[in-house]
Amino acid sequence: MENAIALLEVQAMVTAIAGLDAMVKAADVKLIHVEKRLGGRLVTVVVEGSVSAVTAALDAGMAAAKEVGKVVCHEVIPRPHPDIMKFIKTDEGV
Repeated sequence: MENAIALLEVQAMVTAIAGLDAMVKAADVKLIHVEKRLGGRLVTVVVEGSVSAVTAALDAGMAAAKEVGKVVCHEVIPRPHPDIMKFIKTDEGV
C-alpha cells in the first residue's frame, strides 16, 4: 500500500472539525497534522492513508465542510517525498 496525504484548508475551526469528522468516518485515514493560522480563522488538517482512502476522505470532508463554512483549498499528494513528511510531522504532535 502506497501512502498518501490529503490536505483540507478551511475558514474557521468549526468548519475544520466538521470536515475532519467526515474524513475520518468516511475512510481508513489518520489525522497527522493540524495547522491553525489567523487565530483559528484559517485551519488546515492533514490526514494520511492509502491513495484511495485519502481521496475518499477528502471528498467527504469537503462536502461536510461546505455545508458549514468555506473550503479554501484541498489537495491529495500520493507518495509524498520524505522531506515533505518531515515538514508536516513535527515534534509538536497533533
